[in-house]
This record gives sequence, structure tokens and C-alpha cells, in this order.
Amino acid sequence: MWDTQEEPHKTRRKLILQKYPEIKNLYGYCPWTKYKVGFTLAAHFGLAYYLRDKMFTTEFWLISYFLGATMTHSLFLAIHEITHYLAFEKPLYNKILAMFANLPICLPYFVAFRGYHMEHHTQMGVDGIDTDLPTQLEANLFGSILGKLFFCCNMILFYALRPMFVKPQKFTLWHAYNWAFQFSSMALVVYFWGWNPIVYFLVCDYLAGSFHPMAGHFLAEHYVFVKGYETYSYYGLLNIFAYNVGYHNEHHDFPRIPGSRLPLVRKIANEFYDDLPQVKSWSMTIFNFIFFTHMTPYSRVKRHLKSK
Repeated sequence: MWDTQEEPHKTRRKLILQKYPEIKNLYGYCPWTKYKVGFTLAAHFGLAYYLRDKMFTTEFWLISYFLGATMTHSLFLAIHEITHYLAFEKPLYNKILAMFANLPICLPYFVAFRGYHMEHHTQMGVDGIDTDLPTQLEANLFGSILGKLFFCCNMILFYALRPMFVKPQKFTLWHAYNWAFQFSSMALVVYFWGWNPIVYFLVCDYLAGSFHPMAGHFLAEHYVFVKGYETYSYYGLLNIFAYNVGYHNEHHDFPRIPGSRLPLVRKIANEFYDDLPQVKSWSMTIFNFIFFTHMTPYSRVKRHLKSK
């Protein structure tokens, strides 16, 4: 659905700062992020070691889904947080932490993700630039219930592969650093522990971006469930593992505020947020997307790039 209006976040940010200039005091980094990432990494690698001789058992699948995939998705969202340079004051330290957070995901993606995600913020909904938008081919193929089942089952693949087809990036020195650190680290895992931990990590990648409660945020953030609104916040318990990415209106309004302080934005400027449509459940968002006939990959707001 095409829109000729400017995305709403710039306008709301200006209005909020006019009324509550003290919100700028929330800008900056969160000192706790590095510890949360470190704990998640230690737990994830610990499970990879523990499960190396239990491959594809019932215990393997239960742990992979309920713990491993949750930690993997938490690391996806840690990288999202760090992409905005919200873990340290210096950009270099953020980049280094993000490359460590990338490790259990097995494939190097932090640097590429940062480029695409910054464009998602600065050119939200712009066709051919915002790679968060499904392509015309996806919308044509996956509009039925069966199509949406396939789409949701494989969301991680669409989100990983789509940007490379829509808007390929130039390979930079930081891409090379990301690739070198990732693959050399995975080589060490294989050398000391064998291939099974790598299989565990890849299984967790897939489960984390499939029919998993955390994956509901892919759909909840910007699919148009209520006409006239293109961004939705979720204030539920899963934000504990998601660096408060559920506060998505607040995040787009103030991307320089870390997730840990986004609830304060809502508390201070509550009259700007309380009446906006909200997502109550990420799990139900997946269900509703599949079975509501009016919801398809077409259910996104698109814009043309404005000429300068």
C-alpha cells in the first residue's frame, strides 16, 4: 500500500521533544548490554558443548527450541541494539562487541545488517532501499494461507537473503573483518569440539526465525494490522530477552535511546503512545498474519524515494 506522506516518526519525535526536551537526557549507551551479551554467549556455547553428543535427540530439540533459539534471537536483537552504537560510547567498541554477539549465529552478518538497518530507519518504507519490505515476488507467491505458512516458517531465510537481491552492498574492510573473525572462530569450534556444535547453532538460527514466539516481532513491527498505522509496539514479557525492541514506536522515534530506557520514553510522553494500536502477543501476531485473509506480504506501507 503506497503512501505519499512522510513516515510518522520524525514528526512525532519533533513534537515530543518540543514538549519534553528532557528526553534528550536518555540518549546514550547502556552499560549493561555487554554483560547481557556475555552471559548469553557463555550459556549458548555451554549448551553447544553439552549437546554435541546428543544430536537430534528429543532433549536436543527441546533445548534447541526453548533455550537455544531464544538465545539466538536475543543475540539478533543484541546486534540490533549494538548497531545503533548503544552498548559503548565509542563506535569501535560497539563493532567489536557485535562481532562477538554474531558468533553463535555462525554466519557473518553484523556489518551487512548495520548498513541495511540504518537505511530502514532513514528511508523507512522506501521501495528499493528499505529491505525490510517484502519483494513483489514474495507478495505474489505467499498471499494464501499455505503461502503465509511457508513464509512464516522460513522468515529467517527471507530476511537474510532478500537484502542481497534487492540492494547488494559493497564489500568493505569491515565486512572482511566480520567474515575473518566469524569463520576463524567457527574453525576453532570445529577443531576442538567437532561439527556438531555448528549444527546446533544453525538449527537454532532456523528455529529462532521460524514458528518461535520471538520471531513474531518480524511481523509485529511494521505490518499494517490497523489501517493508518505502520509501526506497532509490544509491551509484553518477551522484551526481557529482546532488549525492549517491542517498544518499537519509541525506538523509531528515538533510535539514539537504548532499549533499557525506552520504557521511560513511554512513561514521560505517554499521551503520544497510549492511544496507538499495540501488539499484545508476538505469538498471536504470527497466527493472525497467517489466518487473517486481509493480511499478506502486501500489508506494508511503501513510499517512493523523494527527490532532493
